[in-house]
Amino acid sequence: MSKLIQPRTLKGFRDHVPASMIPRERLIDTAREVYRSFGFAPIDTPALEYTEVLLGKGGDETDKQMYRFSDHGGRDVALRFDLTIPFARFAAQNVPSLGTPFKRYHVGPVWRGENTQRGRYREFVQCDFDTIGTESPLADVETLLVIHELFQRLEVGPFTIHVNDRKILTGLLERLELVDQAVPLLRALDKLDKIGPEKVSAEMQAEAGVSAGAAEEVLALARLEGDNAAILDALPPLVEGSELGAAGVERLATVLAGAVAGGAQADRLQLDVAIARGLDYYTGIVFETTLDDLPAIGSCCSGGRYDDLASLYTKERLPGVGASLGVDRLLAALEELGRLEARSTPAEVLLVRFGDQHDGELLGLAAQLRAAGLAVEVYPEARKLGAQLKFADRRGHRLAVVVGDAEWASGSAQLKDLASKESSEVAQGELAEACLRRLGR
Repeated sequence: MSKLIQPRTLKGFRDHVPASMIPRERLIDTAREVYRSFGFAPIDTPALEYTEVLLGKGGDETDKQMYRFSDHGGRDVALRFDLTIPFARFAAQNVPSLGTPFKRYHVGPVWRGENTQRGRYREFVQCDFDTIGTESPLADVETLLVIHELFQRLEVGPFTIHVNDRKILTGLLERLELVDQAVPLLRALDKLDKIGPEKVSAEMQAEAGVSAGAAEEVLALARLEGDNAAILDALPPLVEGSELGAAGVERLATVLAGAVAGGAQADRLQLDVAIARGLDYYTGIVFETTLDDLPAIGSCCSGGRYDDLASLYTKERLPGVGASLGVDRLLAALEELGRLEARSTPAEVLLVRFGDQHDGELLGLAAQLRAAGLAVEVYPEARKLGAQLKFADRRGHRLAVVVGDAEWASGSAQLKDLASKESSEVAQGELAEACLRRLGR
């Protein structure tokens, strides 16, 4: 007899049971609906890319986390670590025939060999949307509006979209004559919420080779507080003499005003000069979205403008802007907040079965309910009523329909609300309407 293989999963990877997949699919389905409502079209790209396509695009840390190997043909390949860089490669290959501006969304798994922590895994799903081929501030505004609409539709509770423009930080660095150290400085600044100002300052001095005074000036900019108008008023003197910095301040004001004019709630938008985003390819507006009730879990939807990324693959200029919904982190946050419905079945209604003598009628009744838009499961075995109702309650069915010999004879059914424990007799011809009414539909 062969030895049993121990069933186990790799560190940082996990199985998804129905109770976690049902809210995950609802979240992704909602994102797709929102993206499509703004005119974003679906695409897909391979999980594997040539390593040269991915290497050096997200920064040293991302390169270290990449799952990289030689395939059977001896090619140097790697698993994608995000969906943006494959999209830049896709755009270089396909946009000449698709035309610009081109708006896409993409839902798929990505892989990073990083240390696992709360809400972070080595395999996770991203849910991206991007506009490529335009530098218009309206594309930046629309990105904000999509995020705002998405988080409202997902009913996650109060949220804040933090907004900045990396040109402002670059403008400050121009004034301080530190542009050559921009990448390590911005990477360090992106860790401010995680490790605090003292460690960020130490990292700036160690990794970027700047003085303690210069590090403090960068941190002083990042620590600006107040309402958006006050921060915007405080920025121009800090980037004085830098055309790039002044352009960043102007663009930021335009985007914030445009988002409010487009329907975003002003109190959901927060100008946050500390946001730099850790990936190297961002060039302008950047976004991070946090849940007000659990800010410590980090950003659940992030992104920004990347005007030069596609130039690595084509001579055609293809500026872009977009964001990525962190599906797994958002689900982890909602679970911690107790906002995920405890259901392990997508079926709202369970039809109880007592024997095989009425199977045809029972299946017909199920078809009638499905035709009305209800998700229905028929219990396959003739077990005691109590056992079937316990099964329905445990799985998360909302309603149970009981039709015994007497009900078949009278053309009625017993409709049981499993939450309130209320039961009512309904004519079979009116059952679908009664179920929908019970479900608030």
